[in-house]
Formats: sequence, structure tokens, C-alpha cells
Amino acid sequence: MSGAKAERFKVVLLGEGRVGKTSILRRYIKGEYSDRAESTLQASYLDKRVTVGTSTAQLSVWDTAGQERFHALGPIYYRDADAALLVYDITDAESFAKVKKWVKELRKIVGNDIVLAIAGNKIDLEKSRNVNEQEAMKYAESVGSNHFNTSAKANKGLDEVFMDLSQRMLLRRGTSGGGNSSGSGGAASNRAPASKHKLVIVDDAPSAKYPGKSSGCC
Repeated sequence: MSGAKAERFKVVLLGEGRVGKTSILRRYIKGEYSDRAESTLQASYLDKRVTVGTSTAQLSVWDTAGQERFHALGPIYYRDADAALLVYDITDAESFAKVKKWVKELRKIVGNDIVLAIAGNKIDLEKSRNVNEQEAMKYAESVGSNHFNTSAKANKGLDEVFMDLSQRMLLRRGTSGGGNSSGSGGAASNRAPASKHKLVIVDDAPSAKYPGKSSGCC
């Protein structure tokens, strides 16, 4: 959409460490994936332009550290967020339980207007699933969120997640130009090409805790 004014939105990725937030970010925006992605120790963001019907959304997608010791820093990054993607690992039931805590915290700090999506990541490891999909979908519906099954490794479900978030943010702001919402897993066909990528404050230092970890990281 050349010439169209883009609405700017901030989207934060939240979830426990090692659920694949960084891999989702890099796969979706830069088309990159590595089994040896390091744990995020600081916050970083990448920009993406998304077209929804006749409207354009400029997303700044923030990745945040999921480890418990960084939890207190969370509000610094998501206080002014327009939307949040809460990610859990389908092979790790505890990571899904933590999503519920993140939702409560977001609602307390940001308010009820924040747009939410929940992603069950690592569906390439479906045989090792430890989170009941129907339970996850029912929970997502109860908090006004859509639920998606994703895999950064297999590049599945990511376009649908961010298209859904973009459309709902545009609708909330009153600037949506049409296009169908992907709902809880439906495909969206009007994905826009990536805009100029911008990455800041990313920590590329090797992780001593997860050297060479490659068993379905994301």
C-alpha cells in the first residue's frame, strides 16, 4: 500500500524462557531460524509493516527476557503496549500456567483494552504435547484472546497470529480498511512484505546454560 499512512503499534512477546519467543520474532520478520538461538537477556525489537485490507499497520514487536530473574523488568516494556502475544511451549505445561499469570499482570498494569493473542508454540513436537489444546483454546476465549498453534522451526501459524493482532488493533483504533480476521487459526491471505528491519539492544553473547541446545528449541 504505497502512500498509505501506517498506524503504529507496539506488540510485546511474553512467556517463560525457552518457549521460542525470539525464534518467533526472527522467523516472522527476518525469515531466520536457528536451533541454537540463545536465551534473551535484554529487550529487543524488530519492525514489520502489515497490510490489512486498505489499512497499514507498522508493528514494533518487542522480545523480552522470560527468565524469572528478569520478571520485574517486564512492566518497563509492556506498559505502553497495544497488544501482547503470550507464548507457551506445548510440551511444557508449566509454561502454559505462567501465561495465565502474564494475562493477569497485563490487565492490572496495562488495562483491559490491550489486544491479546496466545500461541502454543513448538507444534513440530506434537507427539510430546503436554498441554491440552482444547483447554488452552477455552482459556484464550475466556480472556478475549484468540489461540494459535505455531512453530518457528516449521514456520507455521506466525503470519496468522500477527495478521489477527494487526486487524484487531486497527479495528480498536477505528482505522481498519477491511479484510477478514483469521480467528483462532484461520489463514489470512493479505500478508504484506517486510519493511526495513530494525534491531536494538540484542544480546548475542553465548549462553553458558544452554550451550549448543538443539532439541526443538522453538
